[in-house]
Amino acid sequence: MMTVKTRILVALAAAALLVGAAVFYVARTSTPPAAAQLPRMASVAPPDDGVDRRSLQVLTNGVLGWASATDPHAPRGLSTVRCDRAYYAARTVACLRPVDALVGTKLSLLDIKDNEIKSVPLTGFPNRLKVSASGRMVSWTVFLDGHSYATTGFSTQTGILDTKTDAVVHSLEEFSATVEGKPHQAVDFNYWGVTFTADDNRFYATLGTGGKRYLVEGDLSARTVRTLTANVECPSLSPDGKRIAYKSAIDADPKKGWRLSVMDLSTLSSTPLGETRSVDDQAIWLDDATVAYALQRDDGVNDVWSISADGSGQPKLVVEGANSPSLTH
Repeated sequence: MMTVKTRILVALAAAALLVGAAVFYVARTSTPPAAAQLPRMASVAPPDDGVDRRSLQVLTNGVLGWASATDPHAPRGLSTVRCDRAYYAARTVACLRPVDALVGTKLSLLDIKDNEIKSVPLTGFPNRLKVSASGRMVSWTVFLDGHSYATTGFSTQTGILDTKTDAVVHSLEEFSATVEGKPHQAVDFNYWGVTFTADDNRFYATLGTGGKRYLVEGDLSARTVRTLTANVECPSLSPDGKRIAYKSAIDADPKKGWRLSVMDLSTLSSTPLGETRSVDDQAIWLDDATVAYALQRDDGVNDVWSISADGSGQPKLVVEGANSPSLTH
């Protein structure tokens, strides 16, 4: 039986935990001063004067906004929406956002006025998010255990939402898998980094199992995946549908970092790109010749960079102090 003194100590300890959780949550959800200073910018079509005014949806200190895809010094705009990961395609705005201080996460679909029009409750730490080119299919990856692909023993869950039918695949682990030509299922299956083809049925993703990381091709309607080759992570399909940009672990060892590369899907031959720094991101395509990606500095701040997709050239800074880029127009 607890004494009065013991009850008081327990109550104080519980109160301290609640305060700590509240402070952590507020730190994640309050708009930082640096972000608040940026003006809001409407996502409107640029004038037809021949000037390249492509824009990116990006996150600045976790706040959803827009930035130029061609001028790193151009004015930037912000919404009032906070996300841990975001993606835009064909007027579909997807946002992974925390809903509590620990592992509660929600996939939110927003309209052009930032109103939530659909949501899917999730459990885990937000990691990857992708919308198909048509805007119909949305896929996400969350960490269930661990927070880095460079470590062992992590666990992920990857799902897909069909925004037309509201059908949800809660985990790709529900699909039948063929690994190196043989039907296979294992307790260590982990999927991440989906990218969709133009038909909104086929997709590419990463499957980690048995110490290897495979590029898989999936069929949504058939609920199947099959491995194509190894040491491919976070694929991103090119606009012409013929190549993927991806990260490849150096010497097949993620602890050594990743090299950004492009693979020809018809031959499975790869070209390492001119970015030699370790890139831990799912790249996007700005056009058929250029990919963009977020790269974290030593101080933890992210910047968006671009590089030629043919292996030539040097990285170019696209947006300073931002991550989670996706092309809007």
